Amino acid sequence: MAAILPTDLGDAPAPPDRKNQRQPMTNPPSRRVQAPWADAAFALAARAAAVLTLCLLLGIIGSLVVGAWPAIHEYGLGFFTSTAWDPVQNQYGGLVMIYGTLMTSFIALLIAVPVSFGIAVFLTELSPAWLKRPLGIAIELLAAVPSIVYGMWGLLVFGPILSEYVQQPLQAWTEGVPYLGAFFSGPPVGIGILSAGIILAIMVIPFIASVMRDVFEVTPPLLKESAYGLGSTTWEVVYKVVLPYTKTGVVGGIMLGLGRALGETMAVTFVIGNMNQLNSLSVFEAANSITSALANEFAEAGEGLHQASLIYLGLILFFITFVVLAFSKVLLARLKKSEGARS
Repeated sequence: MAAILPTDLGDAPAPPDRKNQRQPMTNPPSRRVQAPWADAAFALAARAAAVLTLCLLLGIIGSLVVGAWPAIHEYGLGFFTSTAWDPVQNQYGGLVMIYGTLMTSFIALLIAVPVSFGIAVFLTELSPAWLKRPLGIAIELLAAVPSIVYGMWGLLVFGPILSEYVQQPLQAWTEGVPYLGAFFSGPPVGIGILSAGIILAIMVIPFIASVMRDVFEVTPPLLKESAYGLGSTTWEVVYKVVLPYTKTGVVGGIMLGLGRALGETMAVTFVIGNMNQLNSLSVFEAANSITSALANEFAEAGEGLHQASLIYLGLILFFITFVVLAFSKVLLARLKKSEGARS
């Protein structure tokens, strides 16, 4: 057989070069091409949600002002300084309720902030690994207890204990002492401003402690390990490293607890005493708060000044909460600004 030379195959087609052959590129279908209205619909829905929230806020303010207008027209700013609250005589003033609300919230923060700080420091810096998770869960479970349960426990269990082991000894020790004796005067029955403040403190501790623990945990470990490596104690690490790094979160957690204390209703109603008189500035005296007054009287209040005065109290509580939140926002903004200037 004659050999077939490569020149004899000149007319034959050359095999395709699969290595260098380019495959046609097929672009995946674009979502924007398939649904060009999706982004616009999402933006419209988000804007509508924001506008709806703002409208609800304005609606609440408007309804409170309209409902409270008879009392505003009748008493004006004198409502803030009057202690009279007599539905029979149709005379109303909100000083007792405002004082009770602010005083119980102040006592609650005075107790809850140090305790929450100690819990957060222990969980993040001192607690053994096996105890961190169950203790953290137990703290968070306290926030799930209904407020009415706290109120019943405070009235039936905590009140008698407070009366026997705190109020009576304090009154015996401070009897005859100027000013201090008056501060602890009053019937030692276990209900009043101090009792309500302590119950509120127990209720807000889980919120503040959880926030503090979470913000303490976001501190970079490198910063803390470096401080420990330089010989710092645990307190020095917390005070000079952790707190400066997380102070905005700590302030936010405290303001969250204050907002909860200002708006609490049922627990305070059980233990504050519900008395619309301000006989003295003693923390053992029975008093009233804005929320407890609304819970006790609004259902039975007739149309006119009584109902308008209660709505006026609600408007005042709304204003107090707004001032607290605005102050916290300004404080947080200043803290962030100072942090940015340092960096």
